Parts: sequence; structure tokens; C-alpha cells
Amino acid sequence: MTVRVLIADDQAIVRTGLRVLVDRDPELTVAGEAATGEEAVRTARTECPDVLLMDIRMPGKDGITATRELLAAPETAAVRIIVLTTFDTEENIFAALDAGASGFLLKDTDPAELRNAIHVVAAGEALLAPTVTRTLIDAYTSRRTPRLTGHTGHGLTEREGDVVRLVAAGLSNAEIAGALSISPTTAKTHVNRSMAKLGAHDRAQLVISAYRTGLADPP
Repeated sequence: MTVRVLIADDQAIVRTGLRVLVDRDPELTVAGEAATGEEAVRTARTECPDVLLMDIRMPGKDGITATRELLAAPETAAVRIIVLTTFDTEENIFAALDAGASGFLLKDTDPAELRNAIHVVAAGEALLAPTVTRTLIDAYTSRRTPRLTGHTGHGLTEREGDVVRLVAAGLSNAEIAGALSISPTTAKTHVNRSMAKLGAHDRAQLVISAYRTGLADPP
């Protein structure tokens, strides 16, 4: 199935570059462009993209505010948002994760890596850019909420707890299945049930929940 991608950036040259990047993948298609946060929200509501590439710094409503607004609305809550920025500061990463973004990438990311990231986020498979974000999750969880060491986590079964720890370690459903000697379908079911119990809308939020509740130790 073709993944529909909305591009939001205030610089026309960046939007053009991202459009070319997306168009080069036969399994991706551009669903539209936006130059401001307001336009990103409006276009996402009308075009219903699968993935939104969201710049942080835009005039008026910034990308973080637009991300939070889109994911809080039922009609756009399913949109997977990848935040793109030239600044890899802790503040930006924390803000993106708090807003519910599914991924965080720098604009100088390799084109092939960005295309892969779009596919990964569309499938809900993993937390993106581990080299950027996972080194900061420990600081994020320790600053925002004390970890509850030993907490079993909102009614999770023992097997669901095992699955959540493997998700936090960065494993895909297929890798989890291999590690636990279960089928990929069963692994996906455990992941989905764990997300529901922990109130996580995607795997990125599931990882954060795992660290915050003490189910997994931050890297």
C-alpha cells in the first residue's frame, strides 16, 4: 500500500528537496505541502496523510504546537509525525516526544535513511533515530517523572512485560518473535495490548512509558 506523505516546512527549497526524495520511492507519494503550522494542521485534516514530515521552526504556529494539536484531535490522531530539524538540542527532542511525535530526525539525515524512517513510522514499528533520541531518553524520564522501579505496569502480563522491554531495546516485531520463540503475529498482538494498557499511541510512546514505569532501564 502506498504511504501518503505530507511535507511541512517554511522553506520552499527544503519542501522541494523532500518532495524529490519522497517521489523517488515508488511506495511513497506526496499528499501535499504546507509552509506554516496552521497550514500543516489544515492540510492534514483535509488530506489525511499517513505520515507528516514536520519542521519545528515555522512562522506562527510552530511544528511542536501543530503536532500536539493534530494528535489530540480524533480525526487526525492516526497521523504519524516525524519531526525534522537542524537543531538536535535536548529541548527540541523532549518537546517532540511530549507532543506525541513518532520520530525525530535531523535535516541532514541520509535520504535513504529518511525514506526508511517514513516506512518504519507508517508501520508503527520502532522509535526512530536511536543515535539521537535514545541517548536522551534517560534524561527525559528522570527530569519529567521519577521512575517507579519494580512496577509491573498497568496490568501487563509477564509476557507483555517481556515484550515491552524488548521494544524499549529497539527490537522490531520480527526480532521480538525470534527472541521469545513466538510468531510475529503474536508479538504484534502483545505490543498492541501493551500500548493500550500503558496509554501509548505508538511504539515511541511505549518506549517512554517503559522507562517511566521502570519496566526497562534507559540506555
